[in-house]
Amino acid sequence: MSAMLKEQLVKVFSLMKPGLLFQYEAELDAFLEFLIWRFSIWVDKPTPGNALMNLRYRDERSSSPSGKEVRTGLEGPGLSVSQKIWYCIANVGGQYIWARLQSFSAFRRWGDSDQRPTARRVWLLLHHIEGLYKAAAFSNLILFLYSGRYRTLIERILKARLVYGSPNMNRAVSFEYMNRQLVWNEFSEMLLLLLPLLNSWSIRKFLLPFSKDKLPGSASNETECPICHANPTIPFLALPCQHRYCYYCLRTRSSSVSSYRCARCNEPVVAIQRHGSTKK
Repeated sequence: MSAMLKEQLVKVFSLMKPGLLFQYEAELDAFLEFLIWRFSIWVDKPTPGNALMNLRYRDERSSSPSGKEVRTGLEGPGLSVSQKIWYCIANVGGQYIWARLQSFSAFRRWGDSDQRPTARRVWLLLHHIEGLYKAAAFSNLILFLYSGRYRTLIERILKARLVYGSPNMNRAVSFEYMNRQLVWNEFSEMLLLLLPLLNSWSIRKFLLPFSKDKLPGSASNETECPICHANPTIPFLALPCQHRYCYYCLRTRSSSVSSYRCARCNEPVVAIQRHGSTKK
């Protein structure tokens, strides 16, 4: 959702100074994430992705089973105000601060600075923090696959768990567009694989009788290359028919086809001539 909103916002400012939004990309991402949080989690509504999966956040601290109460996994209150605020601070503010630290340290070149040991130590500290966070996120992923309770570290710390919002819900996602996209994707990949293997000159030679190009006897056709239809800057002659060609066009066709025939007279080309010199 954030990427879709960002794409639309970039289109709005497409006529402004190039690179203007790039300077404030971190602020723009934080603003869009804040909007999503404000109109979903803050008002006790699921995010667009969670709504498609029939999920909502539940305060796991207040939903511990007591006695012999029968639980279906749907009970329990939503997030408290403090949980919502800390979720915004950790998710929106944390990502913004980290993105700014990364860009600022890269711009100041803290990693290559040997003259300022303080900057070097801060840069190493940032990398250690990033490594610890990735290790903790991986450990949380293993625990999530085992217990299915908390997807991210933020949810685990805040005790905010995703549960089903409704016991019965029909699938609202249509796969018609997805199937059509997959078909066109496979078709385009097949064309990209097969087209380079085809001999373009043989196909063009086959379609030449059906084309509506200029007559071969016209004056303009005699002065232009019959392959690229442009006037050669330095013309070369095909022997023995003495027709004008671009050297690159004629040389490429002669190399790709064992017995290349002239496009005008259909005679086999045996050599290329320019200013009295002959090249085989």
